Amino acid sequence: MAKIKKNSHKILYRKYSSNLKYVMMAVCVLVTTFYLPKQPRFRYEFEKGKTWLNKDLISPFSFAILKTPQQIEEDKKSVINNILPLYQYKDEVFKDQSEAYLNEFDVKWRSNTLNEADKEINRQRSHQLLKTIYTRGIIDINPKHQKGNKYYDFSQVRNNVSTKSNSQDVFTTETALNYLKENFKGSDEIKQTVLDLAESHLKPNLLFDESLTATVQANALKSISTTKGMVQKGDLIVANDTVIDEEVYQKLVSFRETYDAQTKSVGDDKLVFLGQVLLVGFIITLLMVFLYLFRKDIFADSRQLSLILLVVTSMLLVLTWAIKFNLSNLYLIPFCIVPIIIRILFDTRLALNLHLLVILIAGFFVPNSFEFVFYQTTAGMVAIYSIKNLVKREQLLISASFILSAYFISFMGITLLREGSLTHIEWANFLPFVFSVLLSLLAYPLIYAFERVFGITSDVALIELTNTNNKLLRELAFKAPGTFQHSLQVANLAEAAIFKIGGNALLVRAGALYHDVGKMENPQYFIENQTGTSPHDKLPYEQSAQIIIRHVHKGIEITRKHKLPESVIDFIRTHHGNTRVDYFYQSFLKNSPEKFIDENIFRYPGPIPFSKETGVLMLADSVEAASRSLKNPDAQSISDLVERIIDYKLEQNQLDNCDLTLKDLETIKLIFKTMLMSIYHVRIDYPKTV
Repeated sequence: MAKIKKNSHKILYRKYSSNLKYVMMAVCVLVTTFYLPKQPRFRYEFEKGKTWLNKDLISPFSFAILKTPQQIEEDKKSVINNILPLYQYKDEVFKDQSEAYLNEFDVKWRSNTLNEADKEINRQRSHQLLKTIYTRGIIDINPKHQKGNKYYDFSQVRNNVSTKSNSQDVFTTETALNYLKENFKGSDEIKQTVLDLAESHLKPNLLFDESLTATVQANALKSISTTKGMVQKGDLIVANDTVIDEEVYQKLVSFRETYDAQTKSVGDDKLVFLGQVLLVGFIITLLMVFLYLFRKDIFADSRQLSLILLVVTSMLLVLTWAIKFNLSNLYLIPFCIVPIIIRILFDTRLALNLHLLVILIAGFFVPNSFEFVFYQTTAGMVAIYSIKNLVKREQLLISASFILSAYFISFMGITLLREGSLTHIEWANFLPFVFSVLLSLLAYPLIYAFERVFGITSDVALIELTNTNNKLLRELAFKAPGTFQHSLQVANLAEAAIFKIGGNALLVRAGALYHDVGKMENPQYFIENQTGTSPHDKLPYEQSAQIIIRHVHKGIEITRKHKLPESVIDFIRTHHGNTRVDYFYQSFLKNSPEKFIDENIFRYPGPIPFSKETGVLMLADSVEAASRSLKNPDAQSISDLVERIIDYKLEQNQLDNCDLTLKDLETIKLIFKTMLMSIYHVRIDYPKTV
């Protein structure tokens, strides 16, 4: 019952899997468009110094002309420079110092044994001078307000009333003491006593109020106008074939800002959403058409298709997040990570096609879309071209350097085209590209994650599998050394052939190394591992055939247990196709002609090869195995053997499903013959020249 239930799930999956891709398409479109910005997009693109190529632009509404950031910054500097530092006048300073001065005067007078009769008049006179000084004010000079000058203006706040003053009009502790020296009249002894006492009681009572000054400055900055003039409804903003100068450019920027602000509240979100669904849906449809026409294997594989749609959706969601949270620069987003991942996991055509489609969608939601599309398209193409295959750890770093170079060339070209000067290049604007390239290195761990989750095999994984120190290959070499050596020779033959005719050489090598791994179960039953008598001599031909055939099933079982990718396991399934085990079949017919025979007992389960790679491996396996039976290998016998084996496979229709051409087969034959002659040290007799 459980088995029936399990099979019913498989039947249902096969029944509805064809519809699953369309469900995934719809989900991709809806998720992407649901999060994209919903206001209508400003329709015009423009650049300062360029010609306005559109028709005359008439303002459909009145709007204020915004100041440029430079103008606003200049206004801020002007406001800050015009606001004087505020100094608070502190009455309590004089009260405290006056009381202390009078209390200490009597003590100072007596300690200096001065005439008591003169004490009162000198105390009153000196106190009056002290009061005059404090009334005028003693300032605490702040060097940062001097700005290279000895004197500076400031605002003096008394009783919450501010008046403009200059530091020259008030005292410092030094000038206050000088004022006392000049204006106090008395004997030298009395004058010195008064000056000594007064000096210790001259304290600043005009103190800088930093908090109040900052508050006044902040209020003044808030009141700065961000606009300068108006454009009335019906006014001409820019005429056709007019060069966009500074003034016109600022009008266009102001028009765009006002348009965006109005459409956020006025535009119909439902219609905008419909437009987005149409555009994104059209782009995804183009992707599916491309896959259907050129990559039917991906189109039919829901896992691979879901990975591609996930990459598209994720990148567009990252763009949406950046727009929503006002990312400082959209070039920080590593768009090149898409072509890198797709190139490594699939192929060049798909990577380029997918990258272009993603950039086209993104172009609708970014400023200066043509410039954005140019930057990302060229960088993406360089990323694809620079990663032929990821076989070395430094390959991504090399690719990153090429991508950065592409960004730099585009940046320099666009900047020179726009500014026409090297001195006006703002190098800080290139930093987002550097950060984006660094983020593109995240492709490496993402590729590993996608391989595990979606069951896709990259070149990196194949390189790891072809390492002969791999645990499973070491076990094969130990248990079935003859089979291991046979697999190595088959790998060399198949790899050389597929490299010449075009195909995935790494995949072929991996498939060749593991194609006979099932022989580990009973290695002694296979001739390459036998050292003496054959155990088949004691078995019926049917049983011997089944043992031989079983190595295919066992190989699939072992490799799945070790979690090898299905693309490698396919070589185990197909390397014998549905051919017969002819030795035991013919022996049965010869020795038991009277018995009825079920031919399927002697036939491999298949399927037959379905790709160039699996087809080449079948031929290499058969040729290498047969070559071991040659007693005296020479050029003629090897040539005849290769011709006979490949012709036999054609007669048995084993190559019907793989796209090997007759030209490919001739190339394969030549390579097999050359390599086998080299393996068996066969000398080639060249014709003598006359």
